Amino acid sequence: MRILQITPGTGGFHCGNCIRDNMLVHELRALGHDAVMAPLYLPLITDEAILTDGMPMFFGGVNVYLQQKFSLFRHTPRWIDRVFDAQWLLRGVAKKAGMTEAHELGEMTFSMIRGEHGNQAKELRRMIDWLQAHEQPFDVVNLSNALLIGMARELRERLKIPVLCTLQGEDTFIDALGEPWTRRVWDELSVRAAEADGLVSISEYYAHAMRERLGEAVAEKIRVVHNGVAMHGHEPAAAPPDPPAIGYLARFCEPKGIGMFVDAFIELKRDPAYDHVRMRAAGAMTPADEPLVAELKQKLASNGLLEHAEFLPNVSRDEKMRFLQSISLLSVPALYGEAFGLYVIEALASGAPVVQPKHASFPELIAATDGGWIYGDLTASGLAEAWKQALSDPAELRRRGLAGREAALKKFSSAQMAQGVLETFNAAIEHYRR
Repeated sequence: MRILQITPGTGGFHCGNCIRDNMLVHELRALGHDAVMAPLYLPLITDEAILTDGMPMFFGGVNVYLQQKFSLFRHTPRWIDRVFDAQWLLRGVAKKAGMTEAHELGEMTFSMIRGEHGNQAKELRRMIDWLQAHEQPFDVVNLSNALLIGMARELRERLKIPVLCTLQGEDTFIDALGEPWTRRVWDELSVRAAEADGLVSISEYYAHAMRERLGEAVAEKIRVVHNGVAMHGHEPAAAPPDPPAIGYLARFCEPKGIGMFVDAFIELKRDPAYDHVRMRAAGAMTPADEPLVAELKQKLASNGLLEHAEFLPNVSRDEKMRFLQSISLLSVPALYGEAFGLYVIEALASGAPVVQPKHASFPELIAATDGGWIYGDLTASGLAEAWKQALSDPAELRRRGLAGREAALKKFSSAQMAQGVLETFNAAIEHYRR
C-alpha cells in the first residue's frame, strides 16, 4: 500500500504529534508499505530520524501568514512564494513560533479549515499539483489532525483516493481561539469531518469527546487506535534510584501542569519524611516558556529547594531514555483534557510508574496498564499526597512500574499502533472502492 501522511511541524521543539506520526511512518515501512510523510508549515522536530525523505515543505509558515493577511500574496507566482519557503527563513520563524497564542490565530485557523475556499487555497492546489506530478499514485492519505481537515475534500476529489484524519488533541486549541472563531471553526469542522473517509482517535476518551463536539454525522466514522511508543532503548533501571526522584516529561508550559508540579514538590518537601526526594523535569522549552521556568526556579530557590531540582530542556532521545531510568515515578499534572499523554507510555515502557490526575485520558491508560495511580484532588496538595502514597511503599512502586512496562510492551508499542491504523486504512479503501 502506498500511504501519504501529512504532518505539520513546529520547527523549534519536540511535539508529541510529530513524534507519533514519524513513528507511524517508520512502522508502516517496517510492515512493507510505501509510506511517505509530507511536512507542513515549519520543519518537523522529532527525537528520531525524520522520515520526510527530501519532500518539499508545503504550506510554508511565512506564505500561510502572508496569504492570510494580504490578498496580493494569494495570487503571487511560485518563484516569489519559494523565497518565503526558504529553510533558513522558516527556521528563523520557528524560533518565534512558540510565542504565538491560540487566540491570535482564530481567523487563520478558520481559513485553513475552509480548505479550497480559504485564503491558503493556492497552497492547497500547489501541494496537490506537486503530488500528482511527483508522487502519484497513492492508495490513501492520512491527515495528522483535524485542523487539516479542510484539505480532505480537494485531496479526495483530485487524487481519487480515500482521505482519513487523526484526532489528537485539537479541542483545547480550538476552544482557546475565542469567539467568534471557536464556534465558526467547530461548525466548519463538523461539515468537513463528515466528508472524510475515516477518523482515527488516539484514545476512547477523546473519541467520546469528539463525537459530542462534531455531531451524529461524524460519530460513526471515528475509530480508536491507541498511540504507541517505539520500544527500542526503553529499559527499566537495574535498581530504583537512590535518592528517589519524581519526574516530569512534557513541555515546560502551564497547561501541562509544570507549575502545579513544582508547587506539589514544595508541598512534599515540607514533610521531613521526604526530605531526601528530588525532582527532575525534562521536556521541550521554547523561548516563550523561558520566563515561566525562570519564575519556577526562583520559587524553588526561595523555598531552599533549587539544589534538589533539575530542569532538562529539549533532551535528545538518548537523554530521555537515561532520564526515565533515573526517576522513581512520573507525573505530568496536565490542566486540560489531554487526549492521550504519550509520556505516560514512555515512562511505563522504562519501568517508571505514573501518578496522574483523575480526568481526560489518564484513567483509561492506568486501567489498561496497572502502571500507577490516579488522584482525584486536583490541587498541588492532592498531588503531593498521591506522591506520598506511591513513595511510601517501594515494593508496590516497583510492582506497578514492571506491570506497566509489561502492558506497554503488549498493548502500546508503535508496531501495534501501525497495525491498528493499517486496518483502519484497509477498511476505508474497501469502502471507498464499493
